[in-house]
Amino acid sequence: MQLAATRIITDDVDALVAFYEAATGLGIQRRHPMFAELRTPSGTLAIASSATVPLLGADVAEAGANRSVMLDFLVDDVDATYTALRDVVEVFVNEPTDMPWGNRSLLVRDPDGNLVNFFTPLGETAR
Repeated sequence: MQLAATRIITDDVDALVAFYEAATGLGIQRRHPMFAELRTPSGTLAIASSATVPLLGADVAEAGANRSVMLDFLVDDVDATYTALRDVVEVFVNEPTDMPWGNRSLLVRDPDGNLVNFFTPLGETAR
């Protein structure tokens, strides 16, 4: 078994595509106007329109309602990422912070309110 992707359901695919392209510096593949994918060597983030939800089942997902899942992006330098994101991110949950488990972390919210963590391991133990 292999985890193929993590999918965000949104009312505004274009806004999330623009956010994740700007925040990661990676290009997103648009498979359809209602679907896009951000592919990395370690995983895929899928972005799907809430218009696709009825195809999955009545009321199985609700855009902008996530309060429990966080997306983690490993970056080379959290502090440089923080500087680069100042014009991209509307809501910073925190500034770069050293965490007790050995990462330096920056937590933000995407346009739908999803938590996004950018982190850099501080030492070999955290790597």
